[in-house]
Amino acid sequence: MRLLELRSHGELSLTKDLIINIPPYAILSHTWGEDDEEVTFKDFAEGSGKSKAGYRKIQFCGKQAARDGLQHFWVDTCCIDKSNNTELSEAINSMFRWYRKAAKCYVYLSDVSAKDYNQVNQFFQWTWEPAFRESRWFTRGWTLQELIAPPSVEFFSLEGKKLGCRKSLEGQIHEITGIPIQVLQGSSLSNFSVKERMSWAGKRETKREEDGAYCLLGIFDIHMPLIYGEGKNNAISRLREEIDRRSKNGVYASVPPGTENVLQLLPYATEAPFNAYGKDDDPICLPDTRTELLEKIKAWAAANDAKHIFWLSGLAGTGKSTIARTVAAKHYKRKCLGASFFFSRGGGDVGHAGKFVTSIAIQLANNVPPVRRYICEAITERRDIATQSLRDQWHQLVLGPLSKLNGNPDPLYILVVDALDECDDENHIRNIVQLFRSLKKARLRVFLTSRPEVPIRHGFRQITDVEHQDFVLHHDIPLSTVEHDISIFLQHNLGLIREERSLDVGWPGEQAIERLVQSANGLFIWAATACRFIREGKQFARKRLATILEGSSTLVISPEKYLDEIYITVLSHSMSNDFTDEEREELYSMLRHILGSITILFSPLSANSLSKLLHATKEDLDQTLEDLHAILDIPKNRDLPLRLHHPSFRDFLLDKERCGDANFWVDKKQAHRTLAASCIQLMSTSLKQDICGVNAPGALVDDVESSRVEQCLPPEVQYACVYWIGHLQKSGAQLSDNDQVHQFIQVHFLHWLQALSWMRKVSEGIHAVASLESIALVSDCPNLYAFIHDMKRFALYGRSAIEQAPLQVYCSALVFAPMMSMVKKQFVDQRSRWIKRLPEVEKDWNALLQTLEGHSRSVRAVAFSPDGKVLASGSGDKTVKLWDAGTGAVLQTLEGHSRSVRAVAFSPDGKVLVSGSGDKTVKLWDAGTGAVLQMLEGHSYKRVNTVALTLSFSEDGTLLQTDREVLHTTSLSPSGVLSRPSPSYAIFVKEQWVRWGVEDMLWLPPEYRPSCTAVYGSVVALGCSSGRLLILEFAFWVP
Repeated sequence: MRLLELRSHGELSLTKDLIINIPPYAILSHTWGEDDEEVTFKDFAEGSGKSKAGYRKIQFCGKQAARDGLQHFWVDTCCIDKSNNTELSEAINSMFRWYRKAAKCYVYLSDVSAKDYNQVNQFFQWTWEPAFRESRWFTRGWTLQELIAPPSVEFFSLEGKKLGCRKSLEGQIHEITGIPIQVLQGSSLSNFSVKERMSWAGKRETKREEDGAYCLLGIFDIHMPLIYGEGKNNAISRLREEIDRRSKNGVYASVPPGTENVLQLLPYATEAPFNAYGKDDDPICLPDTRTELLEKIKAWAAANDAKHIFWLSGLAGTGKSTIARTVAAKHYKRKCLGASFFFSRGGGDVGHAGKFVTSIAIQLANNVPPVRRYICEAITERRDIATQSLRDQWHQLVLGPLSKLNGNPDPLYILVVDALDECDDENHIRNIVQLFRSLKKARLRVFLTSRPEVPIRHGFRQITDVEHQDFVLHHDIPLSTVEHDISIFLQHNLGLIREERSLDVGWPGEQAIERLVQSANGLFIWAATACRFIREGKQFARKRLATILEGSSTLVISPEKYLDEIYITVLSHSMSNDFTDEEREELYSMLRHILGSITILFSPLSANSLSKLLHATKEDLDQTLEDLHAILDIPKNRDLPLRLHHPSFRDFLLDKERCGDANFWVDKKQAHRTLAASCIQLMSTSLKQDICGVNAPGALVDDVESSRVEQCLPPEVQYACVYWIGHLQKSGAQLSDNDQVHQFIQVHFLHWLQALSWMRKVSEGIHAVASLESIALVSDCPNLYAFIHDMKRFALYGRSAIEQAPLQVYCSALVFAPMMSMVKKQFVDQRSRWIKRLPEVEKDWNALLQTLEGHSRSVRAVAFSPDGKVLASGSGDKTVKLWDAGTGAVLQTLEGHSRSVRAVAFSPDGKVLVSGSGDKTVKLWDAGTGAVLQMLEGHSYKRVNTVALTLSFSEDGTLLQTDREVLHTTSLSPSGVLSRPSPSYAIFVKEQWVRWGVEDMLWLPPEYRPSCTAVYGSVVALGCSSGRLLILEFAFWVP
């Protein structure tokens, strides 16, 4: 496609026909005037057309794109050479995709005037709405796809005033067009029948009659040749024939009624797939490299045997991710890639498992047509499934739907998961490996790569050799084969540099290649870093090659040391000798500050955002990173994220011994401390009341455009809000009364909570406050600790209202908080003044901390883990649930008992959970992964009523005492390190009272009287017959 480029001084020019590396662009949607009034491709080529009436629309689009930070835009009148039939046909067949990939679509309504429209008072002065409803734009055939395809559609008047967007105007658009609101909200078109989609264009007109069919090509994802002159009926007939043909192939599999929009309920990690936007330049294996291994993987993928998991492990830098991308690309081309997920530490959504299962489910729904309906049905069954545990999500969204395909003749599909070791939670890593095990009867095989880290090795020890195939890159491939592949890689990349720099035909020469291969010592990342370093030298490419060859040590024996050498070479080369010692020290400090921040960020930031977060000038940042392209991916677009080329650089930079040079070594704790302070400083200057300017206390998160939230809370501010406490925790800092943290939360706590609500991150905020409380607990700061504790109570109490309507933090949350709440007292001046008479409220926080709901029948047993962080509950619904005791989130739902679960308990180290059931069994579960470790049977005459896990095990840890008998277990060992015992406050529940020592303290009404209880320190969990869990916290000893 060609784009219009906005140059300096407002000049416009056409780009060449772009095939790859298409920059972000806006797109114009409009209605055509008379042909001689529209600016054509020929006009632009000849430098004419500015006097035509249609040029006004082009100018408008360019200016609006510039305001949105976009340098390129597309207009159908002048970006297509319509005199070239081949180009015209390709454009029409590609147009839906072009609109879908546009960053913005601007609808210019030349027949809607808004001279008197006041955007501030838009709800009361929609003087333009009658004309909007009658606009010709809604009657034209081509504008149907222009309304549906783009992710962001904004409407503008004749004067260029913004009237609203597709979301804010969806009610009116639905009434005008009859198009379902789900479609306007982005639901997949495949969720709607052919007949219904045809009906959307029923009353639309086109200038050329055949376009009545051609304008629907994108709506049905059809490609067919254009034959102008064939007439509309023939064109429609050809379209229907193509639709029928694809229907027979299962492309338009029916979706049950009521499930049209449910995939939108699942959160999605956009950077997870191998072919995600921005990954165009990520390498795949070159021809004639990795041939034996790729053939082995191909044979495994096609085999229908029991080994449904292929685990490719290897040291850092051995090329695992490149192989994973190659495997994914090959299977994608063969249409048998089910899904892919590429983890990246510190990569935001791909740095953790929060969106792992839901992202896979969405990809499966799109890539495996027969399974789509079953995934949609699964979401409809449990619309809150995205909030449940990984195990529950997997069984509901992946395993269940796939199990319904067992009789289907479709091919085996492949799931590619790369760099599992870079997932930030070891429990999630173990859990994911166990989830893969459950696929042994499904038509989905798993290709997994990772370093050979302990959590993954531990996970595979629980899987039999019959179920998986292992391949260790640094052991199972002869060194000669690896060196051959690295040699080809070097020849290819240095050959490209030779062509770019017009170097001698013989450069770099066989001898240089051989020495580089030896220096790489089997590490592809060494070779890739060396090539990038040489390429970035531009006219000094020869000199940089010589530098590497001269610096290569013959004494280095560890592959890791070879990698360290190349990293030191790159860093040293980035520092010029043309400075005084004092200036060089300042440059070193700046380098450590910026590189250290990039290295430890929890989620990547762009150059623009990073400079604002670090309070560094654009010039300082650019000059510091200028010569570091060999180790950093630095996009030309300053709004795209900066990334490390390889995680091994993070390991190198943060390890004092590996780095060796104190000028470059980054003190990890100090870097976190600095970033925490930067986050607090940025939030202090950015956060304020009603930050999104909605001026409506009841404004719902769902009703405000995400673009508005992003404008008012730019990426660096969102990062600071989400991660400032995480950096503080990693820094090991000690808190004190009246320090920076204390001062910040006393001024901005409500602003912060409001911002998190707009970002849909309140749950993460509550987790963060709990972490902050744990830091304060071990610090000498009684006043700060008390305030943080009150913050946690305030957030939990007001959570329901705040999550839905952010400004209710100043209304409902403040109004109904207890009189003695420290937060309420601190922020009383921020309470909404339109509430003239306040209700009577409790004097202080009561004991009820949280109410947990999820069981469908009575809760029969509860138990805290030894550290108090996890609460287990057993129920009459035959399940065991594990809850986060701090936030109330469900961590796991364990299924396997056939009757009521009547007893639960944790092992002393908290790693094993035991459950006893009326089905006459005791099950031992891995508390981290939810996997069944062992099932003990022997209760032949009575139900299990209690399970006592105390230190009264046999010396070898193989005996477990229940209330009925002693059972043998192989899953517990007394040799593990036991958790610190729970602090005892002598609190317990007896009959209808909560007691403290010998005193009755709290009488429980009948509806709150528990069927079971658990106590951890000052926290009491009550399991109720209603299926609810109540968590109470006490402080009887406080005067």
